[in-house]
Amino acid sequence: MMSLVWKLLRQHISIAQLAGFFFANLFGMFIVLLGLQFYNDVKPLFSQEDGFLKPEYLIVSKRISGMSVLSAGEKFGFSDEEIQDVTNQPFCKSVGAFTASQYRVVCSMGVDGVARFGTDMFFESVPDRFVDTDLSNWKFDPNEGVIPIVLPRTYLTIYNFGFAQSQSLPKISEGIVGMIDMVVLLHGNGQEQRMKGKVIGFSTRLNTILVPESFIEWSNAKFAPEADLTPNRLIVEVKNPTDDAIVKYINDHNLELEDDKLDAGKATYFLRLVTILVMCIGMLISILSFYILMLSIYLLVQKNTEKLRNLLLIGYSPVRVSLPYQLLTVGMNGAVLLISLILLYFVRSYYMNTLWLMFPQMQDGSLMPAICLGFGLFAVVSIINIVAVRNRVMKIWNRKE
Repeated sequence: MMSLVWKLLRQHISIAQLAGFFFANLFGMFIVLLGLQFYNDVKPLFSQEDGFLKPEYLIVSKRISGMSVLSAGEKFGFSDEEIQDVTNQPFCKSVGAFTASQYRVVCSMGVDGVARFGTDMFFESVPDRFVDTDLSNWKFDPNEGVIPIVLPRTYLTIYNFGFAQSQSLPKISEGIVGMIDMVVLLHGNGQEQRMKGKVIGFSTRLNTILVPESFIEWSNAKFAPEADLTPNRLIVEVKNPTDDAIVKYINDHNLELEDDKLDAGKATYFLRLVTILVMCIGMLISILSFYILMLSIYLLVQKNTEKLRNLLLIGYSPVRVSLPYQLLTVGMNGAVLLISLILLYFVRSYYMNTLWLMFPQMQDGSLMPAICLGFGLFAVVSIINIVAVRNRVMKIWNRKE
């Protein structure tokens, strides 16, 4: 009996109209799922400690022109008032000061006990929240005599492809930093102390040799108690690296930025905007396609009003009359969801292979967020369509007399 009802009602169905809805809905659904899945896949790059899409940090220092000579009592670093002024700027989220060692540091370094070399160096510290590496071992105890050290990642590249290659030394990766042996000799205030340095990681954000603030405070107090600890550099976390106010403030206060951090920040900010924009466009297309489906079904029911009224008059219930239209919409929504997930699987496989080549440490995510969102959209839209068809048929039923 249902087949007879379906044959009667499908005479006014426009295949071209439904096909237009189907492909528009497919396109919109696919963009929405792809946007969500891509965001979840690259989210570790936003959130991990050395991720390139972390909130932007700028290294700020005072500009040096020629041979800068300080007058008596003048300090080249940042005063407390200047630091507070930077903190109060609308573009600023937080500010940290670099604190440098004020004594002589001599370090001898080797790899797994092989061919040590020595050099003078210096240490700096910043507040822990600005250090972009694992902080589980980032603590200093004077009684243990071990200094946790974070090196710039560029140092590892210079060692592997410069020094190690020319000296026939083994190359090392970030995963085996324990092979680096360091003996640190501290001189100052008529004292000398030998300590062990332990490299616990590498930093992309900070191009300096980092040690914990607790060590800098202890060592400066012991080896340079009279030294001036005015910070010469600041690390500034900004809200929006594209803000013109940053450049204006830097120029007006005769400051300069380290490297091209501001340009990199603009690139990552625009990448975030593009990701959000793509998802919004996909959602808009989906909403429009859902509306087209509703309009198509409504017009189809309107064209068949007389036939529907006759069916209701001869004894068919509103549920049986509504069922063909409801099955049509649910079936098309289900087909759209299935094809979208299949396309998403293949597209994701392609871009994940590319991301793994760029970021070998990146972990594989799951398709579950996109699958859950897809089924959620399918359920919501199908329920709306079912209710809308049911209400339209009920209006015809109530006027059948």
